[in-house]
Amino acid sequence: MQPLDRFVVVLDRPQDPINVGAVVRAVKNMGLSRLRLVRPAPFEREELLRIAHHSEDLLDRIEVFDYLDDALTDAAYVVGTAAVRHSGHTQTQDVRGLATRLMARPADETIALLFGTEDDGLDLYALDRCHLVATLPTDAAYPALNLAQSVLLFLYEVRLAARTPPPAGARPGRTRPPHAQLERLFLLSEEALGAIGFFKRSPASAMRTLRQIVYRADLTPTETAMLMAVARQMIYVARGEGRGAIAPMDDAAPGTEQ
Repeated sequence: MQPLDRFVVVLDRPQDPINVGAVVRAVKNMGLSRLRLVRPAPFEREELLRIAHHSEDLLDRIEVFDYLDDALTDAAYVVGTAAVRHSGHTQTQDVRGLATRLMARPADETIALLFGTEDDGLDLYALDRCHLVATLPTDAAYPALNLAQSVLLFLYEVRLAARTPPPAGARPGRTRPPHAQLERLFLLSEEALGAIGFFKRSPASAMRTLRQIVYRADLTPTETAMLMAVARQMIYVARGEGRGAIAPMDDAAPGTEQ
């Protein structure tokens, strides 16, 4: 696998086919090959080719999804993009440093670069699925970039990082769980906390905080599976299905024990 092959650009509900075509061109310019669209506005292939000339190979590989979680399912790390700060989410303006850190992650790990709608950017649902939110250091008086401009600038930094040799003695990072496994953990955790009466009001705020804790912890698949087993056991006991009994583990990682 080539260094840039680990990256996938994800556009969440792009609204204008012209912008999609310009993103295709930016992805092609920077040497990436993976583009996913979540519920895009209708477009014609020829419409995109008028903007992204000679990009037939990339157009043939575009994947279209109805749901964001499906587009992120195999991503072990999700970087969201935003023009402004979002409280409660880990955020950086050091895009060049971030690109270097991303290149140090395991070579077989899928990294998603997530971009939101042209009107409003990423919504809270999408932001909650980001390990980190990155903001380009634009002028504060006019921070919002065109979608394709934003994609191009981010991918330029990724391309630079891919062409820079890793530091001497650098070691590859450890394997992280894919998005699908983390989402399963969050669903089980919300069910478990609800079962023991933890939520006093809406669970949304507490779960948003829990997500950020998990993202910062940078869990391995085995650690994630163990927390899932803990949540499952909480549910099992809260339902009165027997103290001391062990809840079934249907999706544990290899090597996980209860």
